[in-house]
Amino acid sequence: MNFINIKKNKTKEEADAHVAEIATKWSKFILNIAGLNLTVVGKENIPNEPCLFVGNHQSNFDIPVILSNMNRTTGAVAKKEMVKIPIMSYWMREIHCVFMDRENPREALKAISEGVENLKNGYSMLIFPEGTRSRSNNIGEFKKGSMRLAIKAGVPIVPVTLYDTYKAMEGNNGKIKKANAKIIFDKPIYLGEMTKEEKANVSDRVQDIIQSNLNKEKGIK
Repeated sequence: MNFINIKKNKTKEEADAHVAEIATKWSKFILNIAGLNLTVVGKENIPNEPCLFVGNHQSNFDIPVILSNMNRTTGAVAKKEMVKIPIMSYWMREIHCVFMDRENPREALKAISEGVENLKNGYSMLIFPEGTRSRSNNIGEFKKGSMRLAIKAGVPIVPVTLYDTYKAMEGNNGKIKKANAKIIFDKPIYLGEMTKEEKANVSDRVQDIIQSNLNKEKGIK
């Protein structure tokens, strides 16, 4: 049964489970083909409820690295250029990705609103607040507005640290090469009991957690 028929003949939950399975299998296939050996830490920290995964961004492999560890439908906030990739954009929409035009404030707000609705409807989301790949184990400044997804939807934030994923491609002048990498899921941050000021600064808190993990991996105290 193809996916269109599944959407017609199965429940929404069954269709979502099918999409999540496809996304997980695709992600693992990509990592296997690339020869990226992944160490996963803290997967037990992922809550059973919808949440916002917030990670540092090193590589084009970061999304399959994260999706390979999801047991649910998880969309990402992606750059608008991804819409132009025919088959990829179709499946990205099916897992509830939203496409953001960072150069157009009105369209960016529209994408944020769409992401909030996804979270309220039970779908987890993923965002990289740096806005671009660092292509290294360094981390850029997080854009504070990205946390509005979790604040407006009232969902927990899960900090995600990506380490050495860039070594699979970006660190080799764009050539794919076997590499070892690590992903760390930290404990969720619940916003419910936070003050307005604490919520305004939650971006710094998440960045500090990820930076601390990167420092530990680098052997920096």
